[in-house]
Amino acid sequence: MSQSGNMEKELSPELKTAMVTGATGILGQATVKMLLSEGFRVVIHDVNVEALNTFVDSLGNLASRTKCYPICFDASKPESVLEACKRIGEEFGPVYVLINNNGFLSNTGVLDTTPKEWRRIFAQNVDSAFLVSKELLPHMKSKKFGRIINTCSLAGKTGGVNAGIAYSTSKGALQTLTFGLARESARDGITVNAIAPAYLRTPTLEHYPPEIVERLLETIPVGRFCEPEEYAHTVRFLISPLAGFITGEVIDMNGGLLMD
Repeated sequence: MSQSGNMEKELSPELKTAMVTGATGILGQATVKMLLSEGFRVVIHDVNVEALNTFVDSLGNLASRTKCYPICFDASKPESVLEACKRIGEEFGPVYVLINNNGFLSNTGVLDTTPKEWRRIFAQNVDSAFLVSKELLPHMKSKKFGRIINTCSLAGKTGGVNAGIAYSTSKGALQTLTFGLARESARDGITVNAIAPAYLRTPTLEHYPPEIVERLLETIPVGRFCEPEEYAHTVRFLISPLAGFITGEVIDMNGGLLMD
């Protein structure tokens, strides 16, 4: 942005390369489709190769080799992240927009949570965001532009209603990682924000008894579930040049369950 206040309202083509981790989940799929529709080249990541291939196949004509770079690796392991990011840089190019959507759910309470489960959830939900961000930040810094968005959760702010102790605590840690990265990166033209959704409309809802669904809806002030496309729309806003003055924020998407 210049001293006169003029700034670009659209990203230049050279900056429109994004990466979505955990891309085969409902939020990841909606985000990938949104990015492709906005003219981005997209690195599509998941740890499950079958799910990754199925999703890429479902994209049809959108999934051209020049626009999509599917890659399968464990984002919680430093050596895997290092090797994958090196490949991405060499074969697809620098990434300037990162959506850290990789994560595992756990509904286990504190008394039943083993140390192994605790470490597994933290590795997937927090370590993955730290490791991938760390590897991609140098390219963003060199360009003086970057966008990082972390998928948090209402559970990270409230301790969870249905979520387990490891999941809720890991999402709280991801919030703090968001704040730390935002503060360190702001001077380099990089914004780091998070989105905290709750009660998403997922295919599993169709298998819930109607009375359970009705009870859930009664607790949400707006009276409905969050749509994946609403998450993707929030991503679209946060990666825009016009959102460059917003950093270190956690955007709540919970239909009024928590207002702060």
